[in-house]
Amino acid sequence: MSAVIATSLPAADLTAVKTRQQAAWSTGNYAVVGTTLQIVGENLCEALDLRSGARVLDVAAGNGNATLAAARRWCDVTSTDYVSSLLDSGRARALAEGLTVQFQEADAENLPFAEASFDVVMSTFGVMFTPNQVQAAGELARVCKPGGRIGLANWTPESFIGQLFKTIGKYVPPAPGVNSPARWGTQAILEELFGKTAREIRTSRREFIFRYRSAAHWIQVFRTYYGPMNKTFAALDAEKQTAFTEDLFALMQTRNRSGDRTLVLPSEYLEVVIERK
Repeated sequence: MSAVIATSLPAADLTAVKTRQQAAWSTGNYAVVGTTLQIVGENLCEALDLRSGARVLDVAAGNGNATLAAARRWCDVTSTDYVSSLLDSGRARALAEGLTVQFQEADAENLPFAEASFDVVMSTFGVMFTPNQVQAAGELARVCKPGGRIGLANWTPESFIGQLFKTIGKYVPPAPGVNSPARWGTQAILEELFGKTAREIRTSRREFIFRYRSAAHWIQVFRTYYGPMNKTFAALDAEKQTAFTEDLFALMQTRNRSGDRTLVLPSEYLEVVIERK
């Protein structure tokens, strides 16, 4: 992972990066992968100590893991993402459980809500992918009421997913000046992004465990359904696809704790609770 680079980009570059990102996350079907991360949303809601009736905003919600976790706790939840198909998936899940949730397409860097509209604002492995990280953090703080809480789950640079980003960047380099999303998984960057608006920033290191039939099965699922991986493979010729696959196997081999042919692979993330000034 690179260290801190620029914190802002020219508007035209940001627009282009965001357009490419939106296309990537619309590719495949992230919900297939996202649903397996449900426990992260449940744990984050517990860390936030959600209470019934709280006004909760889930930003870059994907297919709604944290959204559903908050709704199960009788909160008044608004779920947002800039990929409409993911909101449709979250809406279907809420309907199946009989949960009342408001779904709204929205850009995490330009949230369509008034200041101090929510008691709790949260994002699990979502807002960390925004190209303009300073702007996105400012929006989370803006729509959270004074004394409210912001809850985040962010992959760390050293984690399996953090190293996956680094491996992808080896084959498909990010646009010049774009910061790594894994920066959000560090205390120092959280202080930089939220220090002026936070009364307190509490972090806990947690692990999510990827459990698949095998390393090959993980690659098959992510290559098919996880937009960034799908786009990476599509951008490579056959020789580079083979090299990329070999690098993925090597990365997983060093971290797989199963002891058999299956995959039991931990990936560290930072669970964050920010008390708003």
